[in-house]
Amino acid sequence: MMKACIALFAWLLSSSAVMAQQREVTLETTEGTIRLTLYNDTPAHRDNFVKLVEQHFYDSLLFHRVIRGFMIQSGDPTSRHAEPGQTLGEGEAGYTLPAELFASDGTLLHHHGRGALAMAREGDEVNPERRSSGSQFYIVWGRNYSTKEMEHITARLDSLTSGRASLSEQQVRAYRREGGAPHLDGLYTVFGHVTEGLDVVERIQRAFTDDYDRPVDDVRILRATVR
Repeated sequence: MMKACIALFAWLLSSSAVMAQQREVTLETTEGTIRLTLYNDTPAHRDNFVKLVEQHFYDSLLFHRVIRGFMIQSGDPTSRHAEPGQTLGEGEAGYTLPAELFASDGTLLHHHGRGALAMAREGDEVNPERRSSGSQFYIVWGRNYSTKEMEHITARLDSLTSGRASLSEQQVRAYRREGGAPHLDGLYTVFGHVTEGLDVVERIQRAFTDDYDRPVDDVRILRATVR
Protein backbone atom coordinates (compact mmCIF):
# COMPACT_ATOMS: atom_id res chain seq x y z
CA MET A 1 0.00 0.00 0.00
CA MET A 2 2.84 2.38 0.93
CA LYS A 3 4.61 1.65 -2.39
CA ALA A 4 1.39 2.39 -4.27
CA CYS A 5 1.02 5.74 -2.46
CA ILE A 6 4.65 6.62 -3.22
CA ALA A 7 4.16 5.70 -6.88
CA LEU A 8 0.97 7.77 -7.07
CA PHE A 9 2.72 10.75 -5.46
CA ALA A 10 5.62 10.47 -7.91
CA TRP A 11 3.17 10.32 -10.82
CA LEU A 12 1.38 13.45 -9.57
CA LEU A 13 4.67 15.30 -9.25
CA SER A 14 5.67 14.21 -12.74
CA SER A 15 2.28 15.27 -14.17
CA SER A 16 2.50 18.66 -12.47
CA ALA A 17 5.98 19.19 -13.89
CA VAL A 18 4.75 18.41 -17.41
CA MET A 19 1.76 20.73 -16.99
CA ALA A 20 4.01 23.52 -15.69
CA GLN A 21 6.58 23.09 -18.47
CA GLN A 22 6.50 25.98 -20.90
CA ARG A 23 5.94 25.12 -24.55
CA GLU A 24 8.48 26.27 -27.10
CA VAL A 25 7.82 27.12 -30.75
CA THR A 26 10.43 27.45 -33.48
CA LEU A 27 9.78 29.60 -36.56
CA GLU A 28 12.11 28.83 -39.45
CA THR A 29 11.93 31.88 -41.72
CA THR A 30 13.59 33.05 -44.89
CA GLU A 31 15.64 35.41 -42.69
CA GLY A 32 16.67 32.88 -40.05
CA THR A 33 15.28 31.02 -37.04
CA ILE A 34 13.22 32.53 -34.21
CA ARG A 35 12.57 30.53 -31.04
CA LEU A 36 9.65 31.42 -28.79
CA THR A 37 8.65 30.41 -25.26
CA LEU A 38 4.91 30.46 -24.50
CA TYR A 39 3.56 31.49 -21.08
CA ASN A 40 1.47 29.14 -18.97
CA ASP A 41 -0.58 31.95 -17.40
CA THR A 42 -2.17 32.71 -20.79
CA PRO A 43 -3.46 29.18 -21.47
CA ALA A 44 -6.09 30.00 -24.11
CA HIS A 45 -3.49 31.76 -26.27
CA ARG A 46 -0.78 29.18 -25.55
CA ASP A 47 -2.98 26.20 -26.44
CA ASN A 48 -4.40 27.88 -29.54
CA PHE A 49 -0.95 28.77 -30.86
CA VAL A 50 0.32 25.24 -30.22
CA LYS A 51 -2.74 23.77 -31.98
CA LEU A 52 -2.21 25.92 -35.07
CA VAL A 53 1.50 25.11 -35.20
CA GLU A 54 0.76 21.39 -34.94
CA GLN A 55 -1.76 21.75 -37.76
CA HIS A 56 0.97 23.44 -39.89
CA PHE A 57 -1.27 26.51 -40.15
CA TYR A 58 1.71 28.91 -40.13
CA ASP A 59 3.88 27.02 -42.62
CA SER A 60 4.55 29.19 -45.70
CA LEU A 61 2.73 32.27 -44.36
CA LEU A 62 4.24 35.72 -44.89
CA PHE A 63 5.14 38.37 -42.39
CA HIS A 64 2.55 40.53 -44.12
CA ARG A 65 2.82 43.62 -41.90
CA VAL A 66 6.19 45.01 -40.84
CA ILE A 67 6.76 48.39 -39.24
CA ARG A 68 10.32 49.49 -38.59
CA GLY A 69 10.95 50.35 -34.97
CA PHE A 70 7.71 48.66 -33.90
CA MET A 71 6.88 45.03 -34.78
CA ILE A 72 6.56 42.20 -37.32
CA GLN A 73 3.20 40.47 -37.89
CA SER A 74 2.08 37.19 -39.46
CA GLY A 75 -0.83 34.74 -39.33
CA ASP A 76 -2.99 35.79 -42.30
CA PRO A 77 -3.78 32.50 -44.11
CA THR A 78 -4.44 34.33 -47.38
CA SER A 79 -0.76 35.34 -47.47
CA ARG A 80 0.37 31.79 -48.29
CA HIS A 81 -0.25 32.22 -52.03
CA ALA A 82 -0.45 36.01 -52.19
CA GLU A 83 0.51 37.75 -55.42
CA PRO A 84 3.13 40.54 -55.31
CA GLY A 85 1.53 43.78 -54.17
CA GLN A 86 -1.65 42.08 -52.94
CA THR A 87 -3.09 43.80 -49.86
CA LEU A 88 -3.08 41.46 -46.87
CA GLY A 89 -4.20 41.44 -43.26
CA GLU A 90 -7.89 40.52 -43.42
CA GLY A 91 -7.43 36.73 -43.33
CA GLU A 92 -8.24 34.96 -40.05
CA ALA A 93 -8.73 31.54 -38.52
CA GLY A 94 -12.48 32.18 -38.22
CA TYR A 95 -12.71 32.77 -34.47
CA THR A 96 -11.38 35.03 -31.69
CA LEU A 97 -9.87 34.37 -28.26
CA PRO A 98 -10.81 35.91 -24.91
CA ALA A 99 -8.32 38.50 -23.70
CA GLU A 100 -5.79 37.25 -21.13
CA LEU A 101 -4.42 40.54 -19.89
CA PHE A 102 -4.63 40.54 -16.10
CA ALA A 103 -4.06 38.13 -13.23
CA SER A 104 -6.81 37.21 -10.76
CA ASP A 105 -5.65 40.03 -8.47
CA GLY A 106 -6.10 42.54 -11.30
CA THR A 107 -2.41 43.11 -12.03
CA LEU A 108 -1.03 43.11 -15.57
CA LEU A 109 0.34 39.72 -16.61
CA HIS A 110 2.94 40.67 -19.23
CA HIS A 111 4.53 43.69 -20.89
CA HIS A 112 5.40 44.56 -24.48
CA GLY A 113 9.16 44.54 -24.05
CA ARG A 114 11.47 43.87 -26.97
CA GLY A 115 10.86 40.31 -28.15
CA ALA A 116 7.35 40.01 -26.71
CA LEU A 117 4.96 37.69 -28.59
CA ALA A 118 1.35 38.91 -28.70
CA MET A 119 -1.89 38.42 -30.62
CA ALA A 120 -3.27 41.08 -32.94
CA ARG A 121 -6.91 42.10 -32.71
CA GLU A 122 -9.56 44.49 -34.00
CA GLY A 123 -9.81 47.93 -32.39
CA ASP A 124 -11.76 48.83 -29.27
CA GLU A 125 -14.53 50.52 -31.24
CA VAL A 126 -15.69 47.16 -32.65
CA ASN A 127 -14.05 44.93 -30.05
CA PRO A 128 -14.58 46.43 -26.58
CA GLU A 129 -13.69 43.12 -24.88
CA ARG A 130 -10.27 43.26 -26.59
CA ARG A 131 -10.61 39.71 -27.84
CA SER A 132 -7.60 38.46 -29.79
CA SER A 133 -7.37 37.27 -33.36
CA GLY A 134 -7.47 33.51 -33.65
CA SER A 135 -4.30 33.38 -35.76
CA GLN A 136 -2.59 36.73 -36.37
CA PHE A 137 0.33 37.38 -34.04
CA TYR A 138 3.11 39.92 -33.78
CA ILE A 139 6.59 40.08 -32.29
CA VAL A 140 7.68 43.38 -30.78
CA TRP A 141 10.88 45.16 -31.71
CA GLY A 142 9.92 48.63 -30.53
CA ARG A 143 12.17 51.51 -29.60
CA ASN A 144 13.56 53.30 -26.57
CA TYR A 145 11.44 55.93 -24.83
CA SER A 146 12.34 59.08 -22.94
CA THR A 147 11.15 59.75 -19.40
CA LYS A 148 8.67 62.34 -20.67
CA GLU A 149 7.27 59.94 -23.27
CA MET A 150 6.85 57.26 -20.61
CA GLU A 151 4.96 59.69 -18.37
CA HIS A 152 2.53 60.40 -21.20
CA ILE A 153 2.12 56.69 -22.03
CA THR A 154 1.59 55.75 -18.39
CA ALA A 155 -1.14 58.37 -18.01
CA ARG A 156 -2.87 57.12 -21.15
CA LEU A 157 -2.73 53.48 -20.04
CA ASP A 158 -4.10 54.40 -16.63
CA SER A 159 -7.09 55.94 -18.37
CA LEU A 160 -7.65 53.09 -20.87
CA THR A 161 -7.26 50.25 -18.33
CA SER A 162 -8.66 51.91 -15.18
CA GLY A 163 -5.21 51.92 -13.63
CA ARG A 164 -4.59 48.18 -14.04
CA ALA A 165 -1.72 48.61 -16.51
CA SER A 166 0.30 50.91 -14.25
CA LEU A 167 4.04 50.64 -14.86
CA SER A 168 6.56 50.32 -12.04
CA GLU A 169 9.79 52.33 -12.00
CA GLN A 170 11.65 49.17 -13.00
CA GLN A 171 9.38 48.62 -16.00
CA VAL A 172 9.72 52.25 -17.07
CA ARG A 173 13.50 51.90 -16.87
CA ALA A 174 13.35 48.75 -18.99
CA TYR A 175 11.40 50.54 -21.73
CA ARG A 176 13.87 53.43 -21.64
CA ARG A 177 16.97 51.22 -21.78
CA GLU A 178 15.92 48.11 -23.69
CA GLY A 179 12.97 49.30 -25.79
CA GLY A 180 9.58 47.88 -26.61
CA ALA A 181 6.01 49.03 -27.21
CA PRO A 182 4.65 50.17 -23.81
CA HIS A 183 1.62 51.88 -25.35
CA LEU A 184 0.12 48.41 -25.98
CA ASP A 185 0.37 47.17 -22.38
CA GLY A 186 -2.94 45.98 -20.99
CA LEU A 187 -4.60 46.36 -24.39
CA TYR A 188 -3.24 43.37 -26.36
CA THR A 189 -2.52 39.92 -24.92
CA VAL A 190 1.16 39.02 -24.61
CA PHE A 191 1.54 35.23 -24.39
CA GLY A 192 5.24 34.56 -24.96
CA HIS A 193 8.66 35.96 -25.81
CA VAL A 194 11.65 35.43 -28.10
CA THR A 195 14.36 33.30 -26.50
CA GLU A 196 16.58 33.11 -29.57
CA GLY A 197 16.65 35.00 -32.85
CA LEU A 198 16.14 38.64 -31.87
CA ASP A 199 18.69 39.45 -34.57
CA VAL A 200 16.29 37.85 -37.07
CA VAL A 201 13.41 39.98 -35.76
CA GLU A 202 15.62 43.03 -36.14
CA ARG A 203 16.42 42.16 -39.77
CA ILE A 204 12.78 41.57 -40.63
CA GLN A 205 11.59 44.83 -39.09
CA ARG A 206 14.08 46.68 -41.27
CA ALA A 207 12.55 45.31 -44.48
CA PHE A 208 11.59 47.78 -47.20
CA THR A 209 7.79 47.90 -47.31
CA ASP A 210 5.02 49.20 -49.54
CA ASP A 211 2.35 51.73 -48.54
CA TYR A 212 0.45 48.98 -46.68
CA ASP A 213 3.46 47.87 -44.58
CA ARG A 214 3.94 44.66 -46.55
CA PRO A 215 7.60 43.84 -47.29
CA VAL A 216 8.29 44.33 -51.00
CA ASP A 217 10.49 41.22 -50.93
CA ASP A 218 8.50 38.46 -49.26
CA VAL A 219 9.58 37.37 -45.77
CA ARG A 220 8.10 33.95 -45.13
CA ILE A 221 7.70 31.43 -42.30
CA LEU A 222 9.03 28.27 -43.94
CA ARG A 223 8.04 25.99 -41.09
CA ALA A 224 6.76 26.25 -37.51
CA THR A 225 7.33 23.45 -34.98
CA VAL A 226 6.54 22.98 -31.28
CA ARG A 227 8.06 21.06 -28.40
